[in-house]
Amino acid sequence: MASVPFHYVDLRAFCYVTEDEKRVASALETFLPEDVELDRAESEGHHGDRILVLSARVENADGMRTVLENLEDLPDEDRRRLEAELDERVNENCAFFLTFDKQAAFNGEVRFGDGITFRAKVEAYPANREAAVENTREYLEAV
Repeated sequence: MASVPFHYVDLRAFCYVTEDEKRVASALETFLPEDVELDRAESEGHHGDRILVLSARVENADGMRTVLENLEDLPDEDRRRLEAELDERVNENCAFFLTFDKQAAFNGEVRFGDGITFRAKVEAYPANREAAVENTREYLEAV
């Protein structure tokens, strides 16, 4: 089993007034271990509409493996895209970003799209973008 080169993984989805909160929570839970609870925070849109922010942080290695196992289910096209864009998906703060299709996740599928934001803080020593990209690349090649 590959070691997990991340300090934590955050997942977040917005639930707009036109969406069913249970369905959005279900989509987000597609990626999460069973014992992780969702945090809920209310916000307000530009026109005063309610936006519910659902989020979760996974900090233990087993939990992060559960989240990351979903990357194995990406369609081949998305995996190739991830490999090609990896340099652009890791920032100067050593954070690795992905976005997943919320509707697909509700249906139990994992593919890139909009609606679910994934952010992982990459372990990198020294803590710089290049080391973070390399650690992430090595992990993705091992799984």
